[in-house]
Amino acid sequence: MQHFLFQYKNKGFTLIELLIVIAILAILAVAVVVILNPAELLKQARDSTRISDLVSIDKALSLYFYDEAPASFTATTTCTSGTSFPGLGVSTCATNTSPSTTGSGWVPVNLEDISVGSPLSRLPLDPVNDSTNYYAIKISSTVGKYEINANMESTKYSNGGSSDSENTDGGNMSTWLEIGSSINQTWTNP
Repeated sequence: MQHFLFQYKNKGFTLIELLIVIAILAILAVAVVVILNPAELLKQARDSTRISDLVSIDKALSLYFYDEAPASFTATTTCTSGTSFPGLGVSTCATNTSPSTTGSGWVPVNLEDISVGSPLSRLPLDPVNDSTNYYAIKISSTVGKYEINANMESTKYSNGGSSDSENTDGGNMSTWLEIGSSINQTWTNP
């Protein structure tokens, strides 16, 4: 009996048992990372920000054109990065990253002229703002006609994704999100 108790008190984990436990934990960790895909989750978060930003700008522009109703407007095309406009009929755009709401920012409308003041404290920029992911705006010389565009980067919000916002927005481009009052207009360079 003493021999049995002596062996039981000194029993510990063997190196093999520890290695097996570590291997199982590693496999579980890899499975969790693969299932959750943190890179895709970050892309989805940035796409949600893009959608929210464009909706906010659209509402501000709608309020501006309703409140101000200028008699005429100069057609313009602006991008927050690069000089290539992502649309049909327009190939170039001026680059402007200014967040100013006074008309000198990338949205060339003085939102401060709205009778209650600008609904935006500053214009948002794309979360990545590089040559692939940026915001673009086209404003027609026809007062109140505009389109704001953004490129989605996640598989969820991109064309064909489970929450496709590019191909289901009603616009004429299937690979960019289009929001505004003239998303099906045929545009020409201003």
